[in-house]
Amino acid sequence: MQGEKNGHGNRLRPLDNDFAELVKAYEPMQLLRRKIARFIRENRLLCPGDKVIVALSGGADSVALLDVLANLPGYNLTLIPAHLNHLLRGGESEGDEEFVRTIAAGYGLTPEVARVDVAASAAGSGLSLEEAGREARYAFFRELALRIGATKVAIAHHRDDQAETVLLRLLRGSAGSGLAAMRPGGDDGLLVRPLLEISRREIEAYLQKSGIGWREDSSNLDTRFLRNRVRHELIPLLRDYNPRIVESLCQTAAALAGDEEVLEAVTADAFSRCVIADIGSCSIDLGLMEQEMRAIRPRIYRLAIAAAKGDLRRITFRHLAAVERLATGGPPNGRVELPGGLRVAREYGRLLFCVAGGEEPGVTGFSLFVEGPGRYPLPGGASLLVEEFPSLPEDWKENGRDILWTDPGAVPLPWEVRSFRRGDRFRPMGMSGEKKLKDLFIDRKIPLARRRLIPLFLSRGEIFWVGGVQPAACVATSSRGVGVLRVRILANPE
Repeated sequence: MQGEKNGHGNRLRPLDNDFAELVKAYEPMQLLRRKIARFIRENRLLCPGDKVIVALSGGADSVALLDVLANLPGYNLTLIPAHLNHLLRGGESEGDEEFVRTIAAGYGLTPEVARVDVAASAAGSGLSLEEAGREARYAFFRELALRIGATKVAIAHHRDDQAETVLLRLLRGSAGSGLAAMRPGGDDGLLVRPLLEISRREIEAYLQKSGIGWREDSSNLDTRFLRNRVRHELIPLLRDYNPRIVESLCQTAAALAGDEEVLEAVTADAFSRCVIADIGSCSIDLGLMEQEMRAIRPRIYRLAIAAAKGDLRRITFRHLAAVERLATGGPPNGRVELPGGLRVAREYGRLLFCVAGGEEPGVTGFSLFVEGPGRYPLPGGASLLVEEFPSLPEDWKENGRDILWTDPGAVPLPWEVRSFRRGDRFRPMGMSGEKKLKDLFIDRKIPLARRRLIPLFLSRGEIFWVGGVQPAACVATSSRGVGVLRVRILANPE
């Protein structure tokens, strides 16, 4: 058999059939690797020399991810395969774990393997098996990354996973931020998804041409799981309407992700103006919130929820709408309970987000005794300063919210300083009758949480000053007597 001529007239030797097949398989493999490498560069997912944990389940997508990263030119990555055995499928789970060890060894790597009883975790937490498994996996990857100093965790999510995620979130009523679905790089900068533009079919073809095997997870066929019903029932049905439905859904997610970048910047700016965030709690100034665009407010609530409870798990549009109703038309001391033990309370001019039983501002009760002049600690970091003067100074100021001049004979020491108790009453300055402290707090629009911090000053069992709010009639100072006390509440002890 004669070979073909090249452009110079030289006769070429015919290719050996095996070699020809090898070349035929090599080209699409290289094309796919270049496509993934370009995606990694464009999205800045990895840097040369990165120490990367590769989430390796043993399935086709994760095996392909390991092979691509192991052959990624110019990056010189340190790869650590990581596998979490969910203990859900008996011998099949054991087989997955053994396969992961074998496939990793083929690249000269030793995998990090852990085991978690996901079924027990789901039963104890009230989560579904899918949710409990996902939480266990990401907790394992993050803990491992911290322990070994990994810079990235590579997850093998691909284009079909993205389309399924968009549909799942659409079915659950997600807004634009949810429909943007998964991003190439996670919000925390640790997770990366190098295969997000690659289809499941491309991945399997790549492995077949490479001669690399993988494991099939039988639970992926179980249509009791919603994602599997979307994969095996809904998407095939939608292909009758649009043969390129997966591509269309991914394009929608990508377009929304671009919009989200702009909206997130606008929201972050608004958040900084009207929100005070602390560990385990977050407070929104409703007066400032009213100045923000209506479309931005739910996004501010999402950031406040994430700041207070650490995540947005199980938070839906319905919950954000309930918070908006509370903010715009709810009772001045109304509350909304959200998933994860999060409580949103309206306290007149603000919304307080805190985890129930967590760091909600305020205290349950306090009591101390003032024997004479000196400095005394108060809850919330404030302090009480009692000073003795021989007489009223020339420049003394009238009694007010945070300062009190009084004659020791009118309110003799020792004093009890304590928190509010149900049924407390006092006689306000300028009034002849008594007033319930609860009514005073309501009149002054003092939030519920703040009321527990207000020090009440008692002499001989009678309240003579609602510290920081109003003095009682019995401490009126109308003349320059001999021997007076100045009592001050200092917000900062220094």
